[in-house]
Amino acid sequence: METIYLTLIGFTLWTLGLGVFLTTYRSILVLLGKKKSNEFPAGIQHGSDFNWRLNRAHLNSLENLPLFMTVVFLTSNLGMIDHFVNQAGLVILGARVLQSLTHLTSTNVLAVNIRFTFYMIQIVTYIVLLVRLV
Repeated sequence: METIYLTLIGFTLWTLGLGVFLTTYRSILVLLGKKKSNEFPAGIQHGSDFNWRLNRAHLNSLENLPLFMTVVFLTSNLGMIDHFVNQAGLVILGARVLQSLTHLTSTNVLAVNIRFTFYMIQIVTYIVLLVRLV
């Protein structure tokens, strides 16, 4: 199996893992009586700072998964998977995981700048892969 497919699987598993972590975290709060199940409104900050960072890390991954899927789909269907594409997949997955971990760790200026750098690495890699297709 091509590395790019494995990295897409990894990206998907990472996104699912963040979602499972988030729902487990919230479920524990509900089961311990610290929160009610309806105290997690969508789209607005709620709960602890960590809960919100975990929520955003999950949503960031979820928002970017279609981009990665599209790049892999097009590259595969156009028969353009090569060593460069496979290595780019590793870069994208690595940057995504590091971006999420940085997001979970802190919101100080340095952490936000590092997180943004990991995000831009992904975006630039997507653009390079798409430009190679035309």
